[in-house]
This record gives sequence, structure tokens and C-alpha cells, in this order.
Amino acid sequence: MSSEENELTASGRYVRAGWRQRIDYRTITMLAVLLLLWLGFTAFTSEYFSDLSGSFITARNLSNLTRAMAIVGIMGCGMVLVIVTGGIDLSVGTVAGFIGCAAAAMQVWWEWSTPPIIVVCLAIGAVIGALQGTIIAYVGIAAFIVTLGGQLVFRGGILFITKGMTIAPMRESFKYFGNAYLSATWGWILAVAAVLGLLAKELRQRAARRRYNTLDEPSGFMLARWAAYAAIIVVAIVVLNRYRGLPIPVLIMLVLMLVFTLIAEKTTFGRKIYAIGGNIAAARYSGIAVKRNLAVVYALNGLLAAVAGLILTARLNAGPTSAANMNMELDAIAAAVIGGTSMSGGVGKVAGAILGAMIMASIDNGMSMMNLMPAWQFLVKGMILVAAVWFDMRTQGRKRA
Repeated sequence: MSSEENELTASGRYVRAGWRQRIDYRTITMLAVLLLLWLGFTAFTSEYFSDLSGSFITARNLSNLTRAMAIVGIMGCGMVLVIVTGGIDLSVGTVAGFIGCAAAAMQVWWEWSTPPIIVVCLAIGAVIGALQGTIIAYVGIAAFIVTLGGQLVFRGGILFITKGMTIAPMRESFKYFGNAYLSATWGWILAVAAVLGLLAKELRQRAARRRYNTLDEPSGFMLARWAAYAAIIVVAIVVLNRYRGLPIPVLIMLVLMLVFTLIAEKTTFGRKIYAIGGNIAAARYSGIAVKRNLAVVYALNGLLAAVAGLILTARLNAGPTSAANMNMELDAIAAAVIGGTSMSGGVGKVAGAILGAMIMASIDNGMSMMNLMPAWQFLVKGMILVAAVWFDMRTQGRKRA
């Protein structure tokens, strides 16, 4: 046996249970749900796998699916941070629509070029989020009320900006962010970089645990986990390259997911927001500036809402008045919760929101291809959301026990 295996044997059952307790069963369960959804939709749209040419699993449909889920996924990344602090944001979808319509007005009516529009819209999103966060943190009004009021305000703002008309068309430089694709070559370069980056991360964490004498995970388990993630990345690139390549909105979403994961898990600010959500009184007593950090979290959430709004307008090639009634905030909240963020605060991962957004988008896409009534989409998404919250309650209950 290797020295590592000897160490495990000497440590006994307690150590083996330790690394098994770190297995993310929530993510595994959600991946299994996603796989079952895809298999089911493929079966029903291909005459039970007899003709895959126009089915759910085609490269074209999966590419469109990822493009559609990118907007909710981006908003979900910000929503994770908000919910982790014990808050909620019911305005984020309407803010995204408002900023998207504002961008359309700037370009079509005021003839601004694309770069200043992007800068101004991102600033507007951050200011809106910071303003709402300041009211919540410093004035003491509940997040539910402040953001619900914000939702109504920005619905009115959309109608005010658009004057009841769809604003179109956008310039090609603007549409790029919603409709362009990376070439197959660049897709493979990014895939190889991601696979090697994941391996480097695993090895670095393993070396750190060995250095501090806390290594309790068999090397085979580490390699199996890395191989599983690598396989998902490679298969995704193969499928997307069979159509037109990696969609730019998906690339933006993945970059933001990586950045906000680093913020949440590797910075002092990230540790503070988890502490605030875990026990706000203890966070105050430990010297954390709770109010200031809450305002920053909502500002970041507003910034991501602005990014989502810009991509939405670029994808639609218009700033539509219907943005006021898309209810994207509900999908963003559901994506975060389905992805493992606890509504009680203190628990959640940014990457989980991407998985949650994929599940939500898959339900919409698959049921549309099956020509089912929209009512079924709401029913199924509602049941999955309730099941996710129940799963969270059971998990948290076991940990407390």
C-alpha cells in the first residue's frame, strides 16, 4: 500500500468518513435530475430515440438552450450572494429589462456608440443595486419590501423609456454580445485551459492538505472527480462546435461565474458575507461592517443585472416593452435555490446557480419542443423548486443533528 493508504488505514473509520462527508451530494443529485430531464425530453422529441435529427439533444438545440440560460445564469450568480446574506432581490429581472431598454434608447434614438453604452449601463446597474442595498442596510427596511418596490418602479421606468414601443434595431457591434460565437479553435483552447486549470487546482489543494497534515482523501477519488469535470467540459465543447461554436453569452456567463466564485470563496469580503448570512449578530460582534458589506453585495447584484440586460437586448436586437413582464427575477431566485443556495442564508455556491439555470432552461426548452401548454412548465418548475428547498431543509437538519 502507498504511504497515503497507510495513513488512511491508521486513521481508521473516522478519517474515511471525513472526506466522504465533503462529497457534494446536492450537486450530484441536481446533475442526475438534469440528465434525466434531457433523456426524457430526447425520448419524447425523437419518437423514443428512433430519430434524433430534430430532437432535444441536437447540437443546434443545445446551443440555443445554453444561450437562453446564460441571462438567468448571470443574474443567478448575483442572486446567490444576496441570498447567502439572508436577503432577497425581487427587482433584478425588471432592472435588467430597464437597463436593456435604456441601452436600446441610447443607441437607436440618441445614436450612441456601443462602448459608452456598456460603461454607462453597467454604472447604472451598480448604482441601482447600491441604492437598494443602502436602504436595506442603513434604513432598515426589509429587503423583500425594498426590492418589490424597486420592481414596480422599474416596470414603470421601462414603459417611460420605451413609450410603449419596441426600440430597434441595434448595431452589429452591440448584437455581438448576444448572438456571436467563438470559433471551434478558440473553444478547444479554452477547454484545454479549463481542464488543466482544474487539475492544477486539485493538485494545489491536495498539496496544501498534505502540508498541514489534513489529507484524508484517496488520490483515486480526486482523479475521478477531475476526470468527471474534464469529460463534461470536453463533451460540451464537442457538442457546441458541431453547431457554430461556444456562444459569446455563455462565455461571458462562465467568466463571471469564475470571478464571483473567487470573490465568494477566496476573498475576505466573501468570508464576511457568508458570516453575515450564517449569524448576523455574531458577524457584528466580530467586527464585520455588516451594513457596508450588504450595500456592496446589492451593488454587485445590480451590476450583474446590467450585464444580463445588455445581453438580453443584444440577443433580441431590441429593447422590448415586454421586458417589464418577463419575471426573470423569479427564474434567477429559483436557479440559485435549485443550485444549492439556502434560503436561510450562509450557504450557497455561485457555480450552483449555473446548474440551476440550466435545469430551468431545459424545462422551458424541452416542454416547448413537446408542444405542451406553458402551464405545465410552471407546474414542473414549481415542483422542482419546492423539492430543492425540501432537500435543503433535510440537509441542514441532518447537519444540526
